[in-house]
Amino acid sequence: MKPNFETIIGLEVHAELETRSKMFCGCPVVDSTEAKPNIAVCPVCAGMPGSLPVVNQQAVEYALKVALALECQINNTSIFARKNYFYPDLPKGYQISQYESPLAHHGHLKIRTQSGEKNIRIRRVHMEEDTGKLTHIPPNNGKPGYSLIDLNRAGVPLLEIVSEPDIRSAEEARSYAVTLRTLLRYLGVNSGDMQKGVIRIEPNVSIRPIGSSEFYTRTEIKNLNSFRALERAVAYEIQRQQNLFRQGKTIVQQTMGWDESHQKTFPQRTKEEEEDYRYFPEPDIPPLVIEDEWIERIRAALPELPAAKYKRFIKTYRLSSDDADLLISAQSISNYFESTVSTCPDIPPRTVANWITGELFGLINQRNITFEDIKILPRELSALLSLLHHGEINTNTAKAVLTEMFETGNDPKTIVSKSGLNQISNIAQIAKIIHDVIAANPKELETYLNGKETVSQWFFGQVMRGTGGKANPKIVKAELNRQLLELKRKQ
Repeated sequence: MKPNFETIIGLEVHAELETRSKMFCGCPVVDSTEAKPNIAVCPVCAGMPGSLPVVNQQAVEYALKVALALECQINNTSIFARKNYFYPDLPKGYQISQYESPLAHHGHLKIRTQSGEKNIRIRRVHMEEDTGKLTHIPPNNGKPGYSLIDLNRAGVPLLEIVSEPDIRSAEEARSYAVTLRTLLRYLGVNSGDMQKGVIRIEPNVSIRPIGSSEFYTRTEIKNLNSFRALERAVAYEIQRQQNLFRQGKTIVQQTMGWDESHQKTFPQRTKEEEEDYRYFPEPDIPPLVIEDEWIERIRAALPELPAAKYKRFIKTYRLSSDDADLLISAQSISNYFESTVSTCPDIPPRTVANWITGELFGLINQRNITFEDIKILPRELSALLSLLHHGEINTNTAKAVLTEMFETGNDPKTIVSKSGLNQISNIAQIAKIIHDVIAANPKELETYLNGKETVSQWFFGQVMRGTGGKANPKIVKAELNRQLLELKRKQ
């Protein structure tokens, strides 16, 4: 009988902190995906002899924000250490990090899964420096291969957030990563742009027979920079380990990479143990002392966090869980929603939410831009919804006007006025249009009078088409039914 397995996952998340300068020197932080190589380098981040690192205060404050938002215990004194595993992309040959005395520990993050809310414990939050970027050029036409190094990213402030092994599936791993990324964006410490590598996720995956409390051999999947890659890599690794276990083969503790093109993990190197890094206190940096007053000042300045906003949106605005989830995914979106709601109190918040998460998100996805790039202000969306609410335009017209607003930035009233899109609601005018349509189609009328009442829908479509979709559909339906019934009584 094949054993049933339980999956054990812990996540290490590396997030660059959006400071203006690097972690231990005054070099500016530049976009390493766009800037010319090696334009932000000085003796400190180049590892020159005699250069001394100095801790970036803003980076410490950003790290404290994250630790407090995760409800961690803050260490009043933390120690920077040298991590002596060889780093070919750091000129010093080692990384400055924290280990035995990190900035914070013992926090938690609540995630939402298909089976409900779950609490994931946070083991530690610590600061370190990012590495440079190596580009390997393979041999070609008999010429030897070589490697290029770009040190723009070397020394950029990096926050590592390590969870306890509380995650039990690929779905939970994704939910944790999504929730944490949203939190970092709300705090304003990280852009969340995973394609640029500012957040990198490294899951540690192992399995064990259900009922066992033992931790079995784990593997670590390195540097995943998308939620899709995270979920698929974890799912693949779980299946790979289960297959090995069933075959009686050994699961090797090793570092794995993720091959996106083949959708599979592959071994990179044997996984290091903690002692392999040979941590010892960084002799050039004194202990980092965090006063209680500093901690409380940062705590008091924390914004409303995503989890609290999610619950408030559901309770206050009576939104669905899915709509609330979409609206709180970024602070810019939630602010936009609330600004729109506040300027159109006569329109249900659910209607506003539907237009933002439906039509507006659809336009954004089609144009492949960010929410922050849209030209439509909240008051302009409010004005459009008011026109619709008061019957001055119909739903199809409102969608067309929104598209033009999106492209041009013009306000809805101007677009409606210039294009003659005002909805026809005059009953006498609509009655005449219906009369003319019926008179012009005697065969269809005869079919209706002979008992095929579904022809009324055809007449409705003809009326709407004849008015360019501008006729008020409620009035059209009521008047059309009245005239057809009247004709039926006279036959």
